[in-house]
Amino acid sequence: MDSGRVIITSYGINRPGVVSKISTILAEANCDIQDITQKILQEFFTMIMIVDISNSPLSFKELHDRLANAAEEMNIKIMIQHEDVFKSMHRI
Repeated sequence: MDSGRVIITSYGINRPGVVSKISTILAEANCDIQDITQKILQEFFTMIMIVDISNSPLSFKELHDRLANAAEEMNIKIMIQHEDVFKSMHRI
């Protein structure tokens, strides 16, 4: 059962352009950001997105690699997981 959605979690030192960089990668991959939350704690940020990738021409690995490259450029952490895997990992 694949929902076609992924959970993207990112965190690191806050700086201008972090949200823009990640959302641009998703837009260029024809992904739909369905929900987003962000929190700034002094100089740190954290962000969680629920993203529908079902209409993307990219594979999960290709999208993962693009986000990993962006994370390396910005010196932050970005994790992407299929929603179904995320739910299974957090089920009691």
